[in-house]
Amino acid sequence: MPPSQRHLLALLACLAGIAGCSSLPAVLPQESLSSGFELTGRAAIRYGDEAASAKVQWRHSVGAYDMLITNAMGQGIARITRSRGEVTLETADSRQFQAANAESLTEQVLGWRIPLSGLPDWLRARALPGEAAQTRFGADGRLLELHQDAWRIEYQEYREERPVRLRLTRPNLEIRLIVDTWQEVEP
Repeated sequence: MPPSQRHLLALLACLAGIAGCSSLPAVLPQESLSSGFELTGRAAIRYGDEAASAKVQWRHSVGAYDMLITNAMGQGIARITRSRGEVTLETADSRQFQAANAESLTEQVLGWRIPLSGLPDWLRARALPGEAAQTRFGADGRLLELHQDAWRIEYQEYREERPVRLRLTRPNLEIRLIVDTWQEVEP
């Protein structure tokens, strides 16, 4: 795969995707570890001099997920799935890559790690447990900014106590994510 295609795929896969200490205040009710969600959203990604936009459909539960990344016309760009401890990344040209975790898989296929392990918590406006984190809260008690795992997550808009507009950045990479729909689901 040529480097420019790898970078574009990497940008789009970031949607998936890109110390939670016990004393951190919870902005949202702490869903049980077994809770899952379904979301649809849009993203704008900038990686170096390249930029892209995409739509995302993601069903997530503990130990399993299915994320479909499409272009504005609804054509599939990539699908990232996890089932039975195995993560698979399938590209638009039907090539499949597998690994034990999403971070090593995206590093192998795309050349750098995508924080899929942190994103479910970050979308709930909370730090990933067990990892160092810095937070900044607004006067209303809502999380405004989170620094974790070399990522800076800015919470730019909330709707009904749930973040709906986020900006995730790290050196040479920016992801702007808008959550259009969110639904808690049983695992």
